[in-house]
Amino acid sequence: MTGGPQGSGVDSSANIFAGACALSGLWTFGSREYYSSIKGPHSYFEVRANSERIRSQVNNVNLLATFDAETLIRHADEVCPGGGIIYDPTFSGVEIDKVDTIEQPVVARVKDRLAKQGLPGTVAGILEEAKKRNVNLYPIPYNDIVAKTATQIGEHQLSKVSRIVNVLSVAASFAILGFDLNYLNQSIARTFGSKKKVIDMNEIGAKMVYDIARRLPKQSFSYQLKPIQNQPRLLLMGNEAVALGKIVGGCRVQTYYPITPAADESEFIESHENFDLIDGGQPGKKGSVLVTQTEDEIAAITMATGAALAGARAATSTSGPGFSLMVEGLGWAGMNEVPVVITQYSRGGPSTGQPTRHEQGDLKFVLSASHGEFPRIVLCSGDLEECFYDAIRIFNYAEQFQMPSIHLIDKSMANTSVTIPQLKADLVKINRGKMVDNNGSPNGNGEPYHRFAFSPDGVSPRAVLGSGHRFWNSGDEHDEMGHIEEDPFNRISMMDKRMTKLETAAREIPEMEKFNFFPSSKKQADATLVSWGSTKGPILDAMKLLEKDGISVEFFQIRLANPFPTENVKEKLSKAKLSIDIEQNYSGQMAQVIAEKTMIDINNKIVKYNGRPMTQDEIYESVKRIISNPTQNKRVVLTHGA
Repeated sequence: MTGGPQGSGVDSSANIFAGACALSGLWTFGSREYYSSIKGPHSYFEVRANSERIRSQVNNVNLLATFDAETLIRHADEVCPGGGIIYDPTFSGVEIDKVDTIEQPVVARVKDRLAKQGLPGTVAGILEEAKKRNVNLYPIPYNDIVAKTATQIGEHQLSKVSRIVNVLSVAASFAILGFDLNYLNQSIARTFGSKKKVIDMNEIGAKMVYDIARRLPKQSFSYQLKPIQNQPRLLLMGNEAVALGKIVGGCRVQTYYPITPAADESEFIESHENFDLIDGGQPGKKGSVLVTQTEDEIAAITMATGAALAGARAATSTSGPGFSLMVEGLGWAGMNEVPVVITQYSRGGPSTGQPTRHEQGDLKFVLSASHGEFPRIVLCSGDLEECFYDAIRIFNYAEQFQMPSIHLIDKSMANTSVTIPQLKADLVKINRGKMVDNNGSPNGNGEPYHRFAFSPDGVSPRAVLGSGHRFWNSGDEHDEMGHIEEDPFNRISMMDKRMTKLETAAREIPEMEKFNFFPSSKKQADATLVSWGSTKGPILDAMKLLEKDGISVEFFQIRLANPFPTENVKEKLSKAKLSIDIEQNYSGQMAQVIAEKTMIDINNKIVKYNGRPMTQDEIYESVKRIISNPTQNKRVVLTHGA
């Protein structure tokens, strides 16, 4: 774990660490936590590295790399016995209650904890407490190294060199972990690209601190990192995976109004908006995406809707508050059967809520948003690979079934940095659905074009604006050509037509895209875990720990929330010995949807709503607790996270 003031390079240092590990063949999993203020308050980044694939965070920290006093104060107690803390010895005299960026409740808790041990309310007290728990302390004189680096590169202003302190903490970490410095230098070069002076001063400082840290006594520190042989892999953030999926999936118009954490996706697409198109394995003509920042979210969805009507694969991305504003536009797209895509990044609510924190609180809202009834697809991704492929699939669903389609992700995945296998651009084939031939009428008989023609599957042949076919779009109920029509029999027919498309989608979408099932080692599992979204990773990691304890669990991951895979869920849960719902919201929203669709109540729940992601340790301990006494432990609330 590394931490520091927001804007001080915490993300850069963590990404350099993860990048170096990935270059050496190791699997990585990184998670970023930050305040909603742009600069100043504390942020931290945790990175796990392993020779085997990892999918989640853990509760304890093996190595805490700090470059400010606040990170020590907030996180030192998370370091496990036998772990280590890297720190600047000049921090020792800092008084906890004089660090004005720490909230008073946190100050009170830490000082009270130290006072009970007879320790002073200072960083020295924090370090002494850690030492008592058998945590190794590694003092690194950052200021001296910054000064020596400045001398070597001929820079007289130390402030211009002090920014390397975050990389110094990474270099010290790698020395203590026995890691090859060459991987760090490669990662620095990749991070800073063509900025040679920046690369040079980081590499010079890193070499100095690496040599100092290597000489520190490390007898009781057992954690080491060694390179392994690996297949080509990608190190991606979640919103980058979605952005790449959109580009590969043919998205050619992306609209957005800036909002956390969705805006990062649009900015990534904009930075890669021009690209080579591959034709038959060979580079062909150029392609591009039009990315537009609009004046508000209403404009974002209506502009994307207009682009979809004109034939482009069009999308907009937002989070809960922005989606709330989009709802009227969503209803218009539903009435007019427009294949527009909305990527919705769920975060803590209500209102502005927790703009930079994690929650899965928008599921039921997304399923029913807007007045009246109309069909929509809701697809929930559980990891970065699903984020990429689902970003392609959601366009297929939107155009194949001609309805607004929502790709529901959460903040945890958006800001997670993970090493994943190489993605396959041709794995999901593009399907644009029923399209009208541009020449003549859809039936070739000279009859007027009926955009909303009644059909057994509810899907009418679609013509795009400018193709020569005349039709009308209105927010009102309409007839087959789009003319406003209030006849009651027409209303019944049109409602039936639109809603029938959900039955068509439920029939035609493959089961492997509706849910994932991970079986237990036993024929009859001790418990069936049910969940959706980013809880997938920690659940899968926790399952391995439970199996080692002789506890067999199976996991049913719901991916398609609408149309809901009712029969599949009913079949699995009706046979379960014990069902446990695991969600990142207060009420267990997916469990409520399951009860509504299947009439099966899941009585045991593990929930978390403090704004921090679940860890594998929390799920491991909670599942054991529920299995030991399901009647007493019906609802377990998780609380880990600083």
